[in-house]
Amino acid sequence: MGFWSVRESLSNENRLRRSYYELLRDDLDEYMLRYSLIDSYQNFVNQKLSYPFVERRELKPRARIPSVEYELHNSFLTIFVEDTIPETHKKFIRFFDDNKTTKTNLLKIDSLPLTEDFDRNQKYLESAHFYDFIKKLLPIDYALLIQRDPVSKAKNRYSLSHFHVRIDWPIAEAAENMAQDLRYISKELYEKGDKYAEDTQKKFFEYYGLPMMAGGRRTAAVVAAQYFKRIPCITTIYVGSSESRALMRISERGVSKSILVKFSKKEIAQISAENNLSIEDFIANYEVAREERHSIFVLQVIYTYTSHAKPPVDGKLREINSDLYWLTVGAQQILPKPGGWSSPPLQINLIYS
Repeated sequence: MGFWSVRESLSNENRLRRSYYELLRDDLDEYMLRYSLIDSYQNFVNQKLSYPFVERRELKPRARIPSVEYELHNSFLTIFVEDTIPETHKKFIRFFDDNKTTKTNLLKIDSLPLTEDFDRNQKYLESAHFYDFIKKLLPIDYALLIQRDPVSKAKNRYSLSHFHVRIDWPIAEAAENMAQDLRYISKELYEKGDKYAEDTQKKFFEYYGLPMMAGGRRTAAVVAAQYFKRIPCITTIYVGSSESRALMRISERGVSKSILVKFSKKEIAQISAENNLSIEDFIANYEVAREERHSIFVLQVIYTYTSHAKPPVDGKLREINSDLYWLTVGAQQILPKPGGWSSPPLQINLIYS
């Protein structure tokens, strides 16, 4: 929506940074999928409990999600920023000296399994032990912040700089900001009355693919996504929810959700044939788990915005119509299992079939 610069408008220095960020993000995408979905599935297996698979209708825009929290499902919030967040934003994004990932701060957390010989280089994404480090921090409440290390000017280094990061921007201000950008209001949220302000806030959640007043982490994630439009760079937000049993990813490309799905032998044969794959290759490259007569795969749904969720071409003010959809399903893909090299995502139609 114009708050970040496309690659072609960047300096050569920042193009290189963008390339490096995107490479690191590819790795982080795979790790978050594994931690959020596959590790959660294993938690249920270890406890000899059946996994609560998401019903496909829950992936439709405006779908209602059953409000049941599954403690065994990993939940977390991680923010990955392409640049360094300026200090002026500390009023609403709470990253201070006392929640920096320093050895002193981390050793104060009783629930964190760290020892005195903690290696401070683990917090850098290039470190061989970075993913061991982030796995220890992910269960901690609030958000983790990964950003560019401001002192490494000559070389772009990214580090997990802060933990216990709180998003303290009010939902009403986030909704107001969105509605201004989309030309549904000119100045402030209540300029057209209470009912219109309430409808605007409902549309704010729809804009990010959430039911109204979703759980705390998901609400914090979408408020953060709107807030980071103030910073002229790319930001990627990952949120894992024990209620939605999904990994939600919000970036400059929009919103996507990933879940686990299970297919019977008949469905596997059909999908393999549609994609000119042998059943053996399909299972070898895409199956992430197996139970009895079913194989389990990762389904990613990518949402796209309708014209009602984009700024109007003529720039004129307009009225919110609650009946009109703001999101539509843009793509549905079966993802290769994390760590795969040569297999691309496979297009599929599950939600509306």
